[in-house]
Amino acid sequence: MKKIISIVLSLALVLALTACGGAGTKMTMGTGGTAGTYYGYGGVLGQYITNNAGVNVTVVSTDGSKANIQGIDAGNYQLGTVQSDVMSYAWDGTRSFESEGKVDSFRTVAGLYAEAVQLVTMDKNIKSVKDLKGKAVSIGAPGSGVYFNAMDVLKAADLTENDIKAQYQSFADSADALKDGKIDAAFIVAGPPTPAITELCTTNSAYLVPIDGEVAEKMMADCPFYTVHTVPAGTYAGQTEDVKTVTVKATLIVSADAAEEDVYKLTAAIFDNIEAITAENGKGAELSLENATSGMTVPFHAGAAKYFAEKGITVE
Repeated sequence: MKKIISIVLSLALVLALTACGGAGTKMTMGTGGTAGTYYGYGGVLGQYITNNAGVNVTVVSTDGSKANIQGIDAGNYQLGTVQSDVMSYAWDGTRSFESEGKVDSFRTVAGLYAEAVQLVTMDKNIKSVKDLKGKAVSIGAPGSGVYFNAMDVLKAADLTENDIKAQYQSFADSADALKDGKIDAAFIVAGPPTPAITELCTTNSAYLVPIDGEVAEKMMADCPFYTVHTVPAGTYAGQTEDVKTVTVKATLIVSADAAEEDVYKLTAAIFDNIEAITAENGKGAELSLENATSGMTVPFHAGAAKYFAEKGITVE
């Protein structure tokens, strides 16, 4: 009798582990710095994938988009959160991946949320991108995602890096320089509300400059990973009207070698639990089938494509 009970308990344990993903596929997800959105949000997504897809996800802190793509290529990670423009550079072997060359060992799972190109200033004479001519403007570190976003905005406005007094600063340094009057404007690419901009608008007379009209149209025509975005009125202190801009997307990518069924299940684990995910992280409110599939320039994994096809959406 004791032997029978022991066997039954052992079988029950195996079934329990299988049910919660204990015997499932294991994946490591590269995200970003521990204080950033990628890491916190990645943790929530990893939790829902682990609990609902039979795929055990370990979330790790990294240096962000480029490091995550390189980590997947090296086999260290199987999942990663990246900017949609940076993954496009990797796929094409351009810009920040020009020295490394093309990296095609990953596929798209889904777009997650908007990382808006925000142009912030305290100079009341700057009402449009064209007004940046001759001004001191922070455009991010050379070779960074922000830098290339800023270059795209300037080009669409018929300006070059030489038409401004370029400063190469981080978000925090840009905010300090604006407060100290050392620069006139700064490009910050992040999901609004962005803490650095929130502080500026709360304690100073800072505001967002629209990136719209012909400038936005030219950017989207030249670089299809850009899409239009509205920063709603009230996002920042003193912002009484909606502000139009362009955005890239925080995107979930996966190793091209991942099993189709695993990727199908992890995609479902995210998009079948949007309400619950939103309750744990506000960025979940931007999860939708449209956001997930638009503006992507890198092919989708077959498993993700299968899920979206079931929802009536065909992706490459």
